[in-house]
Amino acid sequence: MAREIQCFARVAARLSFSRAAADLGMSQPAVSQAVARLERATGVRLFERSARTVRLTAAGAALLPYAEQVLESAAAFTAEASRLARPVIHLAYPPLAGPLAARIARRMAGRTPPVAVELHAAGRAAAAAALDAGEVSAAILATPAPARFTTAARFHVTVDHLAVPPTHPLAARAPEPHLTRPSRTPRTTTPDTPRPAEALRKEPGATEPRPAESGRGEVRPADLAGLVVLTPGGRRWAGLPGHPRMVRDDDFGAALDLVAAGAGVLPIPHLLVRSVRRDDVVFVPLEGADLQITYALAWSRERVTNELLALVQAMQDALWTR
Repeated sequence: MAREIQCFARVAARLSFSRAAADLGMSQPAVSQAVARLERATGVRLFERSARTVRLTAAGAALLPYAEQVLESAAAFTAEASRLARPVIHLAYPPLAGPLAARIARRMAGRTPPVAVELHAAGRAAAAAALDAGEVSAAILATPAPARFTTAARFHVTVDHLAVPPTHPLAARAPEPHLTRPSRTPRTTTPDTPRPAEALRKEPGATEPRPAESGRGEVRPADLAGLVVLTPGGRRWAGLPGHPRMVRDDDFGAALDLVAAGAGVLPIPHLLVRSVRRDDVVFVPLEGADLQITYALAWSRERVTNELLALVQAMQDALWTR
């Protein structure tokens, strides 16, 4: 019946059996026979025919929208079935790594054959639980990842700012908005690439913070002595003075809420400084701390597929190219 409906809709659009047949790649007699079968099945005459013209009957005109809806639904069914038949990778990632996850998805979609990547933003604990349950194929996790997972494609994110409340004494050292570093593509580093702070000093147009004597500048590790330093994900900032306060999971958004509430200060990557817009938090450059967060792609060693191996390669390529 679907073929007959398709022939009916095409003849109605072209008002010609011969042109409809050409469009469908069929012979004219085959199209005429299909329409005749549909008329017999429905008991309705669909077209008025003469030697030179073809036009819809009133009944045919009334049924045409339903025929078009059937064809659209059939096309949608076929497209969805095709999508479901393709391999799909489910990738969990921390919001901090969102731009990288998007690049990976684009690379996988561009493969031959393409592999769809479904992205799931998740904190460390949720991502690890999803890996264990088989709900995601892989996850970008802060290292060290749980020993039960296999990891690859490590990269570092430099932590070079400190989030403080606007009323905190260190907030006075924040650079003026027009003196902040120019916007640029978020950068991560692999073990062999230059640190972003070092690369910045070589970039044309980079602007140094206002000198300390003007009342603004940067924060040094020694300035954190005696302060509560928030540590997302249970990590400890090696060599950083102050009193650490663990923040459950690696949710920097929740940690910034604590900063705004006056519960502590937060070392934070420049990647987030560029994207977060809050009036209740001030970001001050943090110099000399040599802090970084290392991430890696993790997966269950019991669930290795060809698509997963392609994902590992895509992530490695995305880290080395932009």
